[in-house]
Amino acid sequence: MRMGFEKSWAGVKPAPTVRCGLYFGSFNPLHIGHLAIANYVLEFTDLDELRLVLSPKNPMKSDEGIMPVEERLRRIERAVEQSALPIGVSKVEFDLPKPYYTINTLRYLAAQEPHVCFVLMMGADNLAVIEKWHQWQQLLQEFEVYVYPRSGYDGVALCETYGTRYIDAPLMDVSSSFIRKGLEEGRNMNGFLAGV
Repeated sequence: MRMGFEKSWAGVKPAPTVRCGLYFGSFNPLHIGHLAIANYVLEFTDLDELRLVLSPKNPMKSDEGIMPVEERLRRIERAVEQSALPIGVSKVEFDLPKPYYTINTLRYLAAQEPHVCFVLMMGADNLAVIEKWHQWQQLLQEFEVYVYPRSGYDGVALCETYGTRYIDAPLMDVSSSFIRKGLEEGRNMNGFLAGV
């Protein structure tokens, strides 16, 4: 009788039991805003885990001024360790074919870890240009997306338009481009950097 029961469930995929946020980025460099958003998401949403997913090359950005990927990875790992936040660091895209499209990475991870419900995290600035993303409609149909505020964007309205979830995190008005510009000008930007 037990064998019949087991046979009736053969091939049934188990329902995901863990909710994991994926926070993609070039992290060039990782800064206090990234860690503050990660901290907020872990403490104030229904996510069980969070991973920073280092993208070796963003298909929508230039390579100009970008640190070598190994250096970015080293800095991220050090910053996460120093932060004492329970954040994972993923270099999954290092082994995937180029170009690094988010939907391909999400599908790959979902196939590798069927017990995990992956949730994409992005700023409202990225949601504002989502229609430029590769297979953006399929991405929004297949995966949950949590959107955090960015200066100059109506995150609530964008989430209503695209059917995503707005998270009312504190506005972190600091960016990697702001930090890079300051460094180029010879300014000390250590207070903005994570893991210095």
